[in-house]
Amino acid sequence: MLNERIHQIWARELNLEDFADTDDFFELGGHSLIMTRIQAAIQQEIGIEVPMDELFRNPTVAEISAHLAQAPTAA
Repeated sequence: MLNERIHQIWARELNLEDFADTDDFFELGGHSLIMTRIQAAIQQEIGIEVPMDELFRNPTVAEISAHLAQAPTAA
């Protein structure tokens, strides 16, 4: 469920319909401004605050979803 929600946010912010959860954010055309919008969307829509450095360290939907699932505030 968390993975699907993260994927939807990325798809919307990257303006992409079809990409794998293992595709790298930057290889999909992402940059720091989009990363900031994704960070805000995760906070607002899922209720988890994600430090920007974690988004850079986990640049795929699969990686950031796994990281967030382990966070104490995970929904």
